Amino acid sequence: MILGDHQRKIRPKVVYDILLKESDEMHPMSTNEIIERLKERGISAERKTLYEDIKLLNAYGYEVLSERGRSNYYYVVDRSFDIAELRILTDAVDAARFVTAKKTAALEKKLTELAGRTGKETLGAKHLRFDVVKLKNENIFYNVDTLDACISAGKKCSFLYFDYDFEGKRSYRKDMEPYIVSPVQMLFEENNYYLLAVSEHPGITAYRVDRMDRVTMEADDAETGSVADISEFRKQVFSMYGGEAVNIELECDESYVNVIVDKFGFDVTMLKLPGNAVRIKVKVQLSPTFFGWLATGGGKIRIAAPEDAVEKYREHLLKCMPQKTPTEEPNEQ
Repeated sequence: MILGDHQRKIRPKVVYDILLKESDEMHPMSTNEIIERLKERGISAERKTLYEDIKLLNAYGYEVLSERGRSNYYYVVDRSFDIAELRILTDAVDAARFVTAKKTAALEKKLTELAGRTGKETLGAKHLRFDVVKLKNENIFYNVDTLDACISAGKKCSFLYFDYDFEGKRSYRKDMEPYIVSPVQMLFEENNYYLLAVSEHPGITAYRVDRMDRVTMEADDAETGSVADISEFRKQVFSMYGGEAVNIELECDESYVNVIVDKFGFDVTMLKLPGNAVRIKVKVQLSPTFFGWLATGGGKIRIAAPEDAVEKYREHLLKCMPQKTPTEEPNEQ
């Protein structure tokens, strides 16, 4: 039981928390209901002290409205987020693969509690489901927090880095020897958090934050590094990495322009051709990643020039084709 001065100081905050989570204009709470909720949290209150607490809340801008009758009823209307905003936030959490299933449930509970009683019921009715494979590293939030602190303090960080084996278990790289890097900035790409850092490799290296374990701030100052053009870095590292950067021309069906914009942005040079064709000029890295993306078009997009890029794409597709097993010739009688 919370007693004395401590109880008096904390009680108004607890009263507001109760009203924020359990009341709205459709469901006001009576004085007796609030006193009972306070009792459940180990805090005693009387009608007079409750009235003084609510008066104090209103004086400091925490608006609590009341309805008078045989018993006073209180509720909170003005909230930080409306239902539509909370719906978007809960859907975003649900769709984010880096947020584990356990953390998803915890965050959604916190968000729905901001909506009040009616809003909580509305948000509880899921009208949209996401087919997302959730990651399993429960430490990702702590990893992000530590890495952010390292960047702010200008310190190096260390971590173990792992992959998953065929049994779904962690397989640590470098025989569990820690990576020690100079963090530059965080990047959210392809539904994952990445740390961009200066390491023993030339340039900036990207590390998946959900593949990190035992993230620690080091005492040494970080080496300086920067990403001058984050948009270009995204293209080079995440979209079409691993190949020679060249200027090419693509041709696609006009109905495929939305896909082009999603991939390359709005600054792409496009030329309308006769019929429904469009010619696009872009700079890409000719790599399996890029060729794989082209293949998802199902024939709606192709490389038009230069010819050596066309030939490299043909070679890639041939490698992806299953090899025919030679059949034995039947014995002639």
